[in-house]
Amino acid sequence: MRITHRTLLAALLGLSLAAGAATLLKADPAKTSISAVFKQMNVPVEAKFKKYAISIDYNPAKPDASKATVEIDTASLDLGDVDMNKEVAKKDWFNSAQFPKATFVSSAIKAAGPGKLSVTGKLSIKGKTSDVTFPLTVKGDGAAQVFDGVLPIKRLAYNIGEGEWKDTGMVADDVTIKFHVTAQ
Repeated sequence: MRITHRTLLAALLGLSLAAGAATLLKADPAKTSISAVFKQMNVPVEAKFKKYAISIDYNPAKPDASKATVEIDTASLDLGDVDMNKEVAKKDWFNSAQFPKATFVSSAIKAAGPGKLSVTGKLSIKGKTSDVTFPLTVKGDGAAQVFDGVLPIKRLAYNIGEGEWKDTGMVADDVTIKFHVTAQ
């Protein structure tokens, strides 16, 4: 096979374009977690979501070209008790029958220093959508990328806890969505 300057130039151009493109990463379920952290009767509680789908299109050299989408099955929140798990899926809480998914779709990802990103996007829970921005750390781990972040929200802004549960004396309004995503 004869390699010409034109063939070599085309190959190098193809490699440079591929290197500059974002890469679709697949989350490793064994090394990924998403949880809600809140206070119940002033006692900290951390409950993990068991079902979610994460799509990350990430380029460490050009984070502004990156995108992320997260879908969480609201009925999959595990509070460690079967009855409580059923309760949070009911209408007053997540209303999982009508709103089975909470979603986040990024609109901007920007570098915020070495290993740090600022992520902006739309968070939708229980039919309510708002713009959110949160810090994210990212580090390489072999062939994988590890993303860690926290997103503070007010549960009542999304109607999570209606009726008698609007009283924040039992369950605080402040909730932190905490996530650790390992993807490659």
